[in-house]
Amino acid sequence: QVQLAESGGGLVQPGGSLRLSCEASPESFDPYTMGWFRQAPGKEREFVSTISSDGRYLYYADSVKGRFTISSANTKNTVIYLQMNILKPEDTAVYYCAATRTQSRTAQRRESNYEYWGQGTQVTVSS
Repeated sequence: QVQLAESGGGLVQPGGSLRLSCEASPESFDPYTMGWFRQAPGKEREFVSTISSDGRYLYYADSVKGRFTISSANTKNTVIYLQMNILKPEDTAVYYCAATRTQSRTAQRRESNYEYWGQGTQVTVSS
C-alpha cells in the first residue's frame, strides 16, 4: 500500500508562484508514474501533469503548459514537485498527487487509471 502526502499549497496573488510537493511511502522497488490532478469547486477532477517512472517523459495539460513544471527529487519518484508559475485565478483548486503503473500516455490522463491518491492540498489564486 502506497501512501501519498501533498504539501505546499496556499494563497497566492495572480502572477505569483507556488511549489507543491508529494511524498510517497513506503518506497517501492519499482518506481511509479506520478501524476498531478486538480479539482476546482463545482468541477470534475482534471489532469494536470505526469512524470514517468524513469523520469524521462513529462506531460502537461494544455491549460498549464509553459507555466507549470513537474519534476522528481530522486530516481525512485518518491518525492515529486509541481512548480507553478504565472498563476491565474482559474488555477484555484485542490491539487492531488497520484501513482499509477500505467505507461500509456493517454491512459495517464485519466484518473481512473491511478491506484493511489493523496488527500490533496488547496491552492487559491486571488488578489
